[in-house]
Amino acid sequence: MNTKLFLAIFAVAFFWGTTFLTMKIGVETIPSWFVSGIRQFLAAVILLPILLYTKNLKWIGWRNFRIQVTLSSLMLVGANGLTTAAETHLTSSLTSLISSLAPVFIFILSLVIGIEKFSKRSLTGLLLGFLGVVFIFWDGIKDLANPDYIFGMAILFTGIFSWSVGTVYTKKLQIKTDNLFLNLFYQFAFAGIVQIIFALVSIKDYHFSTWSHRSIFAILYLAVFGSVITFYAYHYLLKTLLATQVSMLSYVNTVIGITLSWLILDEKISAKFIIATVLIISGVFIINYKPGLLKSRHR
Repeated sequence: MNTKLFLAIFAVAFFWGTTFLTMKIGVETIPSWFVSGIRQFLAAVILLPILLYTKNLKWIGWRNFRIQVTLSSLMLVGANGLTTAAETHLTSSLTSLISSLAPVFIFILSLVIGIEKFSKRSLTGLLLGFLGVVFIFWDGIKDLANPDYIFGMAILFTGIFSWSVGTVYTKKLQIKTDNLFLNLFYQFAFAGIVQIIFALVSIKDYHFSTWSHRSIFAILYLAVFGSVITFYAYHYLLKTLLATQVSMLSYVNTVIGITLSWLILDEKISAKFIIATVLIISGVFIINYKPGLLKSRHR
């Protein structure tokens, strides 16, 4: 495996695992749509001088612009924005675990459009994933009476579905581009502006004076490591590996996210939660594992 591929895998596996913790810290004192909006807008600002220095800042044409807006709407505004909003209502560890179901959604969508084929192994994986969800709701059965918990779950599942559609859409397009940073600049800028406007319009009581340094630092971390670095790595991997191979890295995100939530935020991890984690990760692994999982398709 070449060095660039290894670094991309590490970035997606590790840094995105830390984002569940940092999003939770961000929404402690800052409204969620400001967290996600400022995060993406700052990512665009970071990319701007790079594009100017390399003389790559240019208009990408209306067709490509529509594609980037679609991807931004699905993966940044829809998936990232809703996941951040969900953390206002759910724990970081639970959000991380539920998000690990994304490969299952991706696999089902891939089946529908003919990218993947159904098999006994995939059925086993889907059943394990379903059992994992059962254990999640069993563990939080008392919370089912809480409308705030139900709302958080609803927007989180919507965000996961949006991410899955964006991932399959990206792979299906097979876009040829020599400047991924330029496309990401348009995606980040669009998502940042849209979400900040939405936050300003929809949130009446926001007081900048109450935003803690801890939450502000979390946004800066999300912009650099959770957006610029990892999204570049993610799109690079989608061009190099199968969509299901890339999505499989989410089980590493899950372990990192849950561990950090336990260590830093002191979130309680019950026995049923651990069982749910094992079941879901096992299901994802069974569905997506293929011989030569981390080998580049171009080697």
